[in-house]
Amino acid sequence: MPSETAFADPERHLVRYSGHGAFSPELVVRAAGTSVFTEGGRELLDFTSGQMSAILGHSHPAIVSTVREQVARLDHLHSGMLSPPVVELARRLADTLPDPLDKALLLTTGAEANEAAVRMAKLVTGRHEIVSFARSWHGMTQAAANATYSAGRKGYGPAAPGNFALPVPDRYRPAVVDADGGLDWRRQLDLGFEMIDAQSVGSLAACLVEPILSSGGVVELPPGYLAALAEKCRERGMLLILDEAQTGLCRTGDWYAFQHEGVVPDILTVSKTLGAGLPLAAVLTSPEIEQRAHDRGFLFFTTHVSDPLPAAVGNTVLDVLVRDRLDERARVLGTALRDRLDKLAARHEVVGDVRGRGLLLGMELVGDDVLGPGGADRLGAAVTRRCFELGLHMNIVQLPGMGGIFRIAPPLTAGDDEIARGVDILD
Repeated sequence: MPSETAFADPERHLVRYSGHGAFSPELVVRAAGTSVFTEGGRELLDFTSGQMSAILGHSHPAIVSTVREQVARLDHLHSGMLSPPVVELARRLADTLPDPLDKALLLTTGAEANEAAVRMAKLVTGRHEIVSFARSWHGMTQAAANATYSAGRKGYGPAAPGNFALPVPDRYRPAVVDADGGLDWRRQLDLGFEMIDAQSVGSLAACLVEPILSSGGVVELPPGYLAALAEKCRERGMLLILDEAQTGLCRTGDWYAFQHEGVVPDILTVSKTLGAGLPLAAVLTSPEIEQRAHDRGFLFFTTHVSDPLPAAVGNTVLDVLVRDRLDERARVLGTALRDRLDKLAARHEVVGDVRGRGLLLGMELVGDDVLGPGGADRLGAAVTRRCFELGLHMNIVQLPGMGGIFRIAPPLTAGDDEIARGVDILD
């Protein structure tokens, strides 16, 4: 049993792994639905779905039942062995996607999935250069970290050569504007690739991006941008890799965020939402790309590749998403949440923008001109602490030169009353 000393000083033996952020001030001992419960008996509404993953809420009965049944039958195998849950999940994921995304590799985390996708793209193209957004987050393993620009780049030595940052098409804070002062994303995209072409050694392999940047400030790509980006990739013989760790599987109101724009990637990665809180990820691509990779000796496996237990959970997640029509639920609940946040923004001058889609929304705080340099960041941290005291768990993204941006992503199973209560606390 854990000692009382360990509970009294939980950081004594833990490595602090989130940069400058601190751990939550109370231990969490239980979670159910949209709430987590602390050791002191307090209930916190979870407006981040855990680590943006628990789309079915916590301890969903169907997930609990699947874990109990599967762990007693078949939990883990040698990486060369297959099981019914793995074969079934690969088939069912392909059924949720447009052609030609028919081939799946089942892994554990989003970083692993992005690592495998980049490795595959390099092998099949015979090139090594990777493009991603300047406020991206794709993971902390080697290739994923090299394609991550929002945090964690300083102090770890040189990044791998051939990684290029593409300017973020941020409509609220446009870097390149048209005659009306709005974002001129086409010109910005052209300029971005002019710079990339100038730096490239002629070995552009892939572009790895999120359809909605989450850690980058909940930035939704402008209509038409993703199609134009795909064309830039085709012109250069690059593969388009979409990272839908946080946007995939109904959160944005579509099964996958890329469907909103009618653009099909060459490679898709999904993770967080696929396991609904348990470690499960997938890389999906076409039979043609998979064959080319195989012919060239594609090698990527981990200790838990194609594990039966998480695959069984993934099948249950798909069952619940279909049965409860949670794509529709995300659209309806997201519209209601957006309306409440818009009304809140109208009452508070420090709320500069509300954006996002479905149940992945962002609310940006501003006001450095009133609060002084860094004032919006300090306000965001204070609001986050006060929300915690009042029973609401929020997450705020703080990026250099920007105010605090709340990432608001409650479970798709949240109730209307819970959405209202969370916004009331934030208000």
